[in-house]
Amino acid sequence: MIKSCKHLEVYQEGYRLAIEIYQLANNLPAEAYELVKQLKRSSISIPLNIAEGYGKKESVAEFKRYLRMSVGSANEIEVLLEMLKDLKYFDEETYQRYIEAYTVLGKRLNVLLNKWK
Repeated sequence: MIKSCKHLEVYQEGYRLAIEIYQLANNLPAEAYELVKQLKRSSISIPLNIAEGYGKKESVAEFKRYLRMSVGSANEIEVLLEMLKDLKYFDEETYQRYIEAYTVLGKRLNVLLNKWK
């Protein structure tokens, strides 16, 4: 039974990835500041939006709106990761690991969005 947003697998995964991305971003050079700042913001917005939306779950439309924002943040992260890779701040392995993780998370968010009633 789902008693809080913390019981949602997409929340757990989004939270875990946000911690990893935040730590990874902290190791990037100062010259990538703007991209790093946006990457951090986008990564933490996923679990935050899930939590805020879940708090308003009595309104299905409202919860879905927050889930859509989480999907948007996952898409944004994919673009930021690609930019950082193309600018040579990430190696291919790091890029592939996180791009795959956020692609899967985005798909799972979409499934929840489409099934939530």
